[in-house]
Amino acid sequence: MARHLITSAIPYINGIKHLGNLVGSQLPADLYARYLRGREHEVMFICATDEHGTPAELAAAKAGKPVPVYCAEMHEIQAEIARNFGLSFDHFGRSSSERNHVLTQHFAGKLDENGWISEVEEKQVYSIDDGRFLPDRYIEGTCPNCGYDKARGDQCENCTKQLDPTDLIEPRSAISGSTNLEVRATKHLYLRQRALKDRIAAWIDSKADWPILTTSIARKWLNDGDGLQDRGITRDLDWGIPVKKGDRPWPGMEGKVFYVWFDAPIEYIAATAEGADKRGEPDSAWRRWWRLDEGAEDVTYTQFMGKDNVPFHTLSFPATIIGSGEPWKLVDYIKSFNYLTYDGGQFSTSQGRGVFMDQALSILPADYWRWWLLSHAPESGDSEFTWENFQQSVNKDLADVLGNFVSRITKFCRSKFGETIPEGGSYGPEEEALVEALTTRIRAYEGFMDHVEVRKAAAELRAIWVLGNEYLQSTAPWSTFKTDPDRAAMQVRLGLNLIRLYAVLSAPFIPFAADAMLAAMRSNDRDWPDDVRAALQALPAGHGFTVPEVLFAKISDEQRDEWQERFKGIRG
Repeated sequence: MARHLITSAIPYINGIKHLGNLVGSQLPADLYARYLRGREHEVMFICATDEHGTPAELAAAKAGKPVPVYCAEMHEIQAEIARNFGLSFDHFGRSSSERNHVLTQHFAGKLDENGWISEVEEKQVYSIDDGRFLPDRYIEGTCPNCGYDKARGDQCENCTKQLDPTDLIEPRSAISGSTNLEVRATKHLYLRQRALKDRIAAWIDSKADWPILTTSIARKWLNDGDGLQDRGITRDLDWGIPVKKGDRPWPGMEGKVFYVWFDAPIEYIAATAEGADKRGEPDSAWRRWWRLDEGAEDVTYTQFMGKDNVPFHTLSFPATIIGSGEPWKLVDYIKSFNYLTYDGGQFSTSQGRGVFMDQALSILPADYWRWWLLSHAPESGDSEFTWENFQQSVNKDLADVLGNFVSRITKFCRSKFGETIPEGGSYGPEEEALVEALTTRIRAYEGFMDHVEVRKAAAELRAIWVLGNEYLQSTAPWSTFKTDPDRAAMQVRLGLNLIRLYAVLSAPFIPFAADAMLAAMRSNDRDWPDDVRAALQALPAGHGFTVPEVLFAKISDEQRDEWQERFKGIRG
């Protein structure tokens, strides 16, 4: 049994997330966590809401609520939707927690102590009409790179280019829309990433197994143009973690808070501590996952995120960890994803474009979405969600292949043998061939899952389902029963055991359907099929079962058309 720490990029608190957010981090992270638990490894799967910075303030103002109230309410909403999607976090924390306050201030103090913080006077946009400095995300304008007219002062979400507010064409306040802006001087703390460049580059170069998407983005930031730049870690905001050196004041930084991208990754550690607190465990329970001197030396740490988050997780957060001089666990593998687009456009939380998680669950159960998103995960390039493709995948993969198999074998057994697994008969050449084919496929499936190759794993799982249908078609127990009932009984017994096997293998992708299959087989046996032959004999003759409800209903053309019209991409 190995120990695996898994973190998903933490979603902003500013509203319910869309399907692109889900497939870019939380869902594949859950897939991997469920798989590793199924293989009996020790897993700590952590996520949280990212509650500081401009998005939280703007969303709270729009909702007419104090920021802490808005964040608390939205955290509960996001947590509930995550549960309904089957996301199996060991803890879903909050970056506004006291744990994160203390840890963020601790890291800042250590970085300063080690000489990795500089105090910089810089020019910042001040809104005369709003009477305040405007942080990057409070400024909107036209991107000088691609011409997108709703680019933010820190990044253009259309072309992903990192920006400074002063780069924007025709900038305006995101609070009031005012263009009455001027540039004033203010002081901020900077993390001296440039001075840590060689150590960060050597660390990235040591990760030969990382996805090309991850390393190419990291190296671009390291080497393109002027190379890795120092980055501001404080902001002029009311809501956030107050700037302190550990537990001591930071002279000259009164009234400022840490930049959200400084404190957000630290929340991975803090959320692990929050989970231990919630369970009534001592600090040693969470520190064994994060401190190399307290038990984390045997932990494998995997992060999941969309490509826009890669720079902060390959450069800034590692710079924080390395610069602290303390033995904190660095990530071992970063699984990054491209974008999921929606019917020819971009998903966007800020612009309300696309299908959102709550809307998706109002239409169909979670497993329909989980299967489509994971089997179309944007790994090697962007993927596009279309209603036609979604309908086709649900109908052909889930209904015609898996659902059809479960329905056919259980109903046939009930009609000929009753609702108990029949005895009689022994394997012949076709069964031996099936065991061999299943073994080959399952070992391949494990390989893809071990290496977090999501789409390949989904394709292999579907191929495993197909083997069961092909076996039923070729052996035709309904015909065999007429001449050789004992052989038909063996074929049915094998088929019913396949349902349990499919439930175990499919649980990482479609956990609710997997539970339904196990319930129908009246089994709690979730043992992984290391020995496929033994796994196909787990449910003995005489074991009772029930015929389940339809696992997956087909999507009709009428439903597809209705949903396409209903969700044209603009959230009200």
